[in-house]
Formats: sequence, structure tokens, C-alpha cells
Amino acid sequence: MNRLFLPLLIALLALTRPACALDAHGHEAAVDQSAIIVAFLNNLKADNSVYMSSRKIEFFAALSKGQTPVATVVTCSDSRVQANMFDRSPEGDLFTVRNIGNQMATAEGSVEYGVHHLHTPVLLFIGHSRCGAIAAVSGNYSKESAAIRRELDTITISKDLNNIDGVKANVHNQVTGARLKFAEEIGAGRLLVIGAVMDFADDLHQGAGKLHIVNINGETDPAKLENVSALLAKLKPKAAPEAAPKKPVASKPAAAPAAAAHH
Repeated sequence: MNRLFLPLLIALLALTRPACALDAHGHEAAVDQSAIIVAFLNNLKADNSVYMSSRKIEFFAALSKGQTPVATVVTCSDSRVQANMFDRSPEGDLFTVRNIGNQMATAEGSVEYGVHHLHTPVLLFIGHSRCGAIAAVSGNYSKESAAIRRELDTITISKDLNNIDGVKANVHNQVTGARLKFAEEIGAGRLLVIGAVMDFADDLHQGAGKLHIVNINGETDPAKLENVSALLAKLKPKAAPEAAPKKPVASKPAAAPAAAAHH
């Protein structure tokens, strides 16, 4: 019995052993993961209680009836980028898809569901400053796992770009790919594809936390992007010209009755 119990005890001790991290001097410092998890769960419950109490029952009743989101949003899985940064009430507004590098290739089905089944009029790609996926693609990620490499392989940007320029290049590539895939919806005026960058690090020097719109249906000129109404009017599909009304065909005069035969 003891022989069976000893390996189990060793395994349990290994699982409960505090994780280690490096301190400022490079020495291992114990990190109590259990305390972090308990604190996280307590905060989760507390924040959820505040959320519930701050909304009326009618709010949840409306959500329970179904979803009609305005935008399919493809953003990075990075924990620093959240919907509340650009939408104070994202519930019911955003059909959100998250992955490494805010890309369509590794989440095509989810993106397609938002556009084709939920009929969102907007498809929004959001990159962000200090993106780890862009940093990895710009360097050597051959030591990553096969699954991670597969996702990074679908990000195609020049390696000589700095991080924020690489982020913008990737966003432009996603918009280009979406315009090809959803050309029919765009041409019919049912879909607008937008590219944006959430700059929480102020790498674009226009304020930390600013959401920059960098591409609308392929238009990237900052001056034109500022006047969205004019841009939308320009992108609006032109109605097909009405066919000219056909001229009425003149009826031929009735033939004169044949002369009666003489008997």
C-alpha cells in the first residue's frame, strides 16, 4: 500500500509546489499561484455582482431574445485589448473573434458567420501597439510549438518594419483579404470593412489609448478617412440605370374587307 501511496504523494507535492519566478537579482522567488487564483475568482464574483446590479432586468431580457450585432470584430487575443476600450456597451453590438494577430485566416469560419449569418454591416479588424504576434513574425519563431507556428505563418509582413508599422501593415493585409472574400457583400453595399489600431502605448504619438481608423474598404488616406460621411457616399453602390421606356408599337390599320364574290 505504501509503495502505491508514495508516488501519488510525490505527484501531489509537485502540483502544490509554488511556482517560481525570477526576482530583480535573477534569483528564484516563490509565487503563490493559489493566492493569485483565489483573488482572481473573488474579483470575478465581485465585479459580476456590480455588473448585475447596475443593469435592469429589461436589459438582460432584451439580450435573451437573440443577437443583432452591428459589427463583426476581429481583434488580437492580447489581454491588454478589450472591447470596453472602444465600446462602453458591447453587449449585443459586437460579434467578437479573437486570435493571435487579429487575422482572418485562422478564424475564417467565425468571421464568415458574423457576415453571412448575423449580417453585420461592419467587419472591423483591430491591431494594437506592442503586439507580440507581430514581434514574433518579425523575428525567428521556429522554436514555438507547431500550433503557434501555424497561426504565425499566416501573418505576412516585411521583417524590416518596426512593431507599430508591422501592426498597421498586418491590419491593411486583413482588410485586403476580407475585401476579396466578401466582394459581393461590399459591392452590394451590405458590408463595410474597416481596419483600426488600438494604441495604448502612444506609439503613434496621438494619445495613449486612442483607436486609430487606418483603412476603410481599402482607403488609407488619413485626410479622407476623417470625413467618413463623404467616404461612405463615395463607396455607396450606384443604382443601375433604368432602361428607357419602350416606344409603343403603332398598330397596323385593319385590312379592308375582301369584296363579296359574285354569284
